[in-house]
Amino acid sequence: MKELATAILLAIALEGMFYSLFPGGAKRVLELVQEIPESQLRIGGLIAAVVAIGAIWAVRVWL
Repeated sequence: MKELATAILLAIALEGMFYSLFPGGAKRVLELVQEIPESQLRIGGLIAAVVAIGAIWAVRVWL
């Protein structure tokens, strides 16, 4: 549970850094996301999640 909380907080921190360092870019990205169909967002999110979980598994096994 401790690791899950750490991972979630790290993701929030990284997102916060993105918004604070590149506020204009973040706004443009959010505008572009509005134009992407929901089905493509779901597929892209699923692919990103699977790749990330695979990478976490690989790091834990091999490092």
